[in-house]
Amino acid sequence: MSALVLRKAVFLDRDGVLNASVVRNGRPYPPANAAEMTLLPGVPEAIASLKRLGYLCIVVTNQPDIARGTTTRVEVDAINARLQTLAPVDEIRVCPHDSVDACDCRKPKPGLLTAAQREHGIDMARSFMVGDRWRDIDAGIAAGVRTLFVDYGYEEQTAVGYDWKVASLQEAAKIIETLENMEPK
Repeated sequence: MSALVLRKAVFLDRDGVLNASVVRNGRPYPPANAAEMTLLPGVPEAIASLKRLGYLCIVVTNQPDIARGTTTRVEVDAINARLQTLAPVDEIRVCPHDSVDACDCRKPKPGLLTAAQREHGIDMARSFMVGDRWRDIDAGIAAGVRTLFVDYGYEEQTAVGYDWKVASLQEAAKIIETLENMEPK
């Protein structure tokens, strides 16, 4: 009788973790289009490192501008396609809703993470969420994963309850690698 082996994952917010956010009046916004999307330094290397450790790298991103009508799903998909050509992520999951839609996939709710858990057989206790906003951290906590907060000092509600504060995905990947090396084999 064989035991089910659950996979481990690193859930990644998109804007501010993988690509640069556009900051206006102290608040972060996504790039307007694929041409404006700029990958942050060290992102491909950090993701490759996490994948070598056996982690699925799954992007979970709120894109409420689709619901607000200020961008289209086609444009968001184009940004995501460009991201996937630059960084070796396994999957990108998008919540196209706004807060008023009361969906279960919009962070801080954990729906994007738990749907990936069900689909891929992910062990949430061995998984992580890396995000730059309080919604990311709250979603990770609600999903039962460990959390790493990339703190840019945005002028908005700040994240609380995270496990580690980091300056970048590169730093988050180093922490995850250190923890991985501490686990008994």
